Amino acid sequence: MPSLTGKTALITGASQGIGRAIALQLAAEGAQIALAARNESKLVEVKAEIEAAGGTAATFALDVASEDSIKSTAKAVLAHFGKLDILVNNAGITKDGLVLRMKLADFEDVIRTNLTGAFLLTQAVLQSMLKARSGRIINITSVSGEMGSAGQANYAASKAGMIGLTKALAREFASRNITVNAIAPGFIETPMTHILTDNRKATVLSEIPLARYGQDSDIAHAVAFLASDGAGYITGHTLDVNGGLHMA
Repeated sequence: MPSLTGKTALITGASQGIGRAIALQLAAEGAQIALAARNESKLVEVKAEIEAAGGTAATFALDVASEDSIKSTAKAVLAHFGKLDILVNNAGITKDGLVLRMKLADFEDVIRTNLTGAFLLTQAVLQSMLKARSGRIINITSVSGEMGSAGQANYAASKAGMIGLTKALAREFASRNITVNAIAPGFIETPMTHILTDNRKATVLSEIPLARYGQDSDIAHAVAFLASDGAGYITGHTLDVNGGLHMA
């Protein structure tokens, strides 16, 4: 029997890239999937992929930069599935720029979407997990939040904040058997990284000991593990999936 049979998982940013890969993997492991993102048409495509493979999924429009959207989506997910066992805070944006030129709005937008959104959604779904005295919360952070990245002060700050949030939540809810962990991807081939210049990609590749870029499936398998019963004694941890790019 698949390891997540009977579980329900909500994944933000599920319309493409890492979020899509996570949704497909957790569905393959037997979980019912709540797909959430702003792009509803792409969510429908992911839902069709899951159902074609014999899984169960539903789509929910979600803007993690909006508190009202977060609250209404959380309510809709719980009404549809009746419970929530796994939350994957994956949605995120970048608005890169050197600090001297970065607009305050660009800094605040990234923090609001990547960090505040994860906090608010976690807060919105916690009652279901507390009632069940069980749950898995998995935050997708970044190697940038661990080692910094020039031109990404806003993004690095938001992802470093997610690591701190993960540890605080892990301590706060451990007594209720709710584990909270983070995954820090390195350089993963996704639409977000495709926009980088060839020179930048070559520089990054030269710094990766495994000498290859990561795939979204690498992150999806890590999420599936942390969501499983096999990871029941792991909490407050940041799992690096970066090919050795950063070794803490």
